[in-house]
Amino acid sequence: MAIEAVIFDWGGTLSLWRTVDQLEGWRRYAAEVTEDVESLAAALHEADTAAWARVRDTSAAFRLSEVVAEAGAPHEERGWQAFRDFWEHATWTDPQVKPMLTELREAGLRTGVLSSTGWPARWHEEIFERDGVADLFDACVWSSDLEWTKPHPDAFGAALEAVGVTDPATAVYVGDRPYDDISGAKGVGMHAVLVPHSDIPAAQRVPVDVHPDAVINELAELPGVIQKLG
Repeated sequence: MAIEAVIFDWGGTLSLWRTVDQLEGWRRYAAEVTEDVESLAAALHEADTAAWARVRDTSAAFRLSEVVAEAGAPHEERGWQAFRDFWEHATWTDPQVKPMLTELREAGLRTGVLSSTGWPARWHEEIFERDGVADLFDACVWSSDLEWTKPHPDAFGAALEAVGVTDPATAVYVGDRPYDDISGAKGVGMHAVLVPHSDIPAAQRVPVDVHPDAVINELAELPGVIQKLG
């Protein structure tokens, strides 16, 4: 059956993000809104870690605004700007993404994103615009706009619908996490390609016996893999 669409994870797959000091990001936020920086940063980090634990255990989506509220922190734009400034180094798009997506689209394939994230969609869109790849996606779906994260079937269903695919067997999902990405995609009938780039935080790991359709180390390899899957 011919492949119609390729949908990607974001962090650790399309981005150069590998590992990030999560606590330091919250410390930057806290420094803008309180004098008791370490205590608030610890509370924010604890709330963030708890949110990701719920993702791991139940696939329940969350938003950063909820993390801040749970930690009892003020919701301040200057705090968010400091947080984003800290994260910027990890958000840059892999240089291989633009030529790879261009090749897929020239082959007639639709392209999309499905990411488990607490970040607002606007932040992600601004990153893609900054890096000149925003117009290379037919649709982007962020779990911060959904009820569920990966690997919940509804999250994958939302992404398939967004790119206009009715038969999951005609779509490929590309991601860096065996549980969230590979098992989730295979569970709804999609093909799955693993890009084993990231050092997944221990608290977010879920052991799973799943086998991707292919494993690649460079995104530039993907168009050739897609041809074989189709």
